Amino acid sequence: MQIAVLTFDGFNELDSFVAAAILNRLRAQGWAAHITSPTEEVTSMNGITIRRQKPLAFATEADAVLIGSGIKTREIAADAELLGQIRLDPARQLIGAQCSGTLLLARLGLIGTLPACTDLTTKPWVIEAGVEVLDTPFVAHGNVATTGGCLASQYLAAWMIARGAGVAAAREAIHYVAPVGEKEETVARALRAVSPFLLAEAEFSDRCG
Repeated sequence: MQIAVLTFDGFNELDSFVAAAILNRLRAQGWAAHITSPTEEVTSMNGITIRRQKPLAFATEADAVLIGSGIKTREIAADAELLGQIRLDPARQLIGAQCSGTLLLARLGLIGTLPACTDLTTKPWVIEAGVEVLDTPFVAHGNVATTGGCLASQYLAAWMIARGAGVAAAREAIHYVAPVGEKEETVARALRAVSPFLLAEAEFSDRCG
């Protein structure tokens, strides 16, 4: 499973790095999450500059795509030329967005009239884009999922792993990163959030695992 973690200038470190780190727990099974950006370097909302691992075009060929948030998401959402370079296919790919990344999914036409999750700051912008916003941390419709809140990145990663490699693999990955003394509680909470949305898990696993 090759995963593009879309990371733009002004990105939120928790969104890109936490999800990527959890997904990369499955490297032995052939999984790899790549920081994917439109430019060679991007600087986070807190001034951390990193080099991309893959160009933006990689998102088109990846098996799965995660879109993180950042302080410049509204600018990106208004950039028709940049959005035109992001070609995603929910019939073939697992696609997830976190916080203001949900606004980009809406602008890309991948949410439609379905309800979605986002953070409280982005909520009015997503509503303005015509999307109903749920007061929950995670929701998925088929192969498209959205989350709200920085630490909900663990739910996005758990959903993607469960869909692509099975619930046992998701449980193991979350257990590894969970706080000591709270591991079972953390695993249970993550699976409780995503388990209602794991239909067709076996089918996608067979195609992409």
